[in-house]
Amino acid sequence: MSPRLSFRHGVHPPERKELSAAAKIRRMPFPSEVVLPLSQHTGKPARLIVAEGDRVERGDKLGVAEGFISSPVHASASGTVAGIDLWPHPDGTYKPAVRITVHPYSAQAPRPRIVPHWEDLAPGGIVQAVQDAGVVGLGGAAFPTHVKLSPPKDVQIDTLLINGAECEPYLTTDHHIMLEYPERVHLGIRIMMRALSVDRVMIGIERNKPDAIEAIRATLPTDLDVTVHPLTVKYPQGAEKMLIKALLGREVPSGKLPLHVGVVVQNVGSVAAIAEVFETGLPLIERIVTVSGRGIRQPSNLIVPVGTKVRDLIAACDGLTEDAHEIVFGGPMMGAPQASLDVPILKGTTGVIVLSRDETKPKESYACIRCGHCLDACPVFLNPQLLGQLALAGRYEETEAHHIWDCMLCGCCSYVCPSNIPLSQLFQVTRTAIGRLKALAAA
Repeated sequence: MSPRLSFRHGVHPPERKELSAAAKIRRMPFPSEVVLPLSQHTGKPARLIVAEGDRVERGDKLGVAEGFISSPVHASASGTVAGIDLWPHPDGTYKPAVRITVHPYSAQAPRPRIVPHWEDLAPGGIVQAVQDAGVVGLGGAAFPTHVKLSPPKDVQIDTLLINGAECEPYLTTDHHIMLEYPERVHLGIRIMMRALSVDRVMIGIERNKPDAIEAIRATLPTDLDVTVHPLTVKYPQGAEKMLIKALLGREVPSGKLPLHVGVVVQNVGSVAAIAEVFETGLPLIERIVTVSGRGIRQPSNLIVPVGTKVRDLIAACDGLTEDAHEIVFGGPMMGAPQASLDVPILKGTTGVIVLSRDETKPKESYACIRCGHCLDACPVFLNPQLLGQLALAGRYEETEAHHIWDCMLCGCCSYVCPSNIPLSQLFQVTRTAIGRLKALAAA
């Protein structure tokens, strides 16, 4: 296998990880109020089971999973349900959310819980415990983890890939999880291997994290087939299909999933979260978030209660600088700009990036000059220029014929476009429009 593990195409944006790379994980103070949307994951929103005025403790269920591809939502702080309202959501819409007034004098100690012993559970029992804990992918997509741990019976999984690439600029969340909690990562790997009945695990970490590579290697279990593989630093190395190509040389066919080539991919943060569930019995009610950018006074890696408003998160990092210009949830390549400081942190929020004025691109776009840079950058070998023209013309059926659903929305094409055409955002809007048209046609 090549010592320079990578994939074809992609881009090399400035990393900007030095802003928070030295910031050790610390816990932020509990805010006075948390807001927990019932939709924090891919799939159906959770079904509400509390009412205004109810008292809740940390870890209590606020909503239960509505079907298999769904996830429950739990209270991240002890307090009183102050309201159930439509609230600003990071995706730009308003969605139902539970507002909890946090008890100011509470010790925030969770009530005693039964801690499941994973060694005594069958794979199905592990999967059920993961679903009950509301664990979702913590790399940004927030896909319910129990679904990935439940491949169809006619599909044989031979390899579990652990994604420690963290290729997005600014973000250092996964870096510090591997650096500060390597034993927890390995415990999560053991539990997932049992759930999937696999014998081989490969951990991919980009070479710009040598200390994390060393920490994971130093704690490797001697009784399992678990190996660490340094990856070439390139974006989007952390995308599932790119990781599979780099580590295994397998290509996921168009319209297919990693399981169709015998692979399950899990983010390193999700793996650590699974371990924590089986260590403490607590569900997923907090996560580590990178707060960075030249618009924040103290770049940090914080343990944050899910549902914390971004204004409280910023206050925990000493506030904004005078030239703060834009707030992005996630990394700058795939993240979403926010219009309100009341938007809450979700389970899948990897980072909050506060960009200064000189870190943001100009808003003006110009006509496509057909330079071909976007074709050279696209990691899944689409034609972004053509897709962009079809999308602008409203020729949606033709965009599907040119594989718009294979687009990862990674932003490589937008990044390299000299005309500053927001191609990735245009494709996202187009796919939403296609989905709505199909729903209307089926009604």
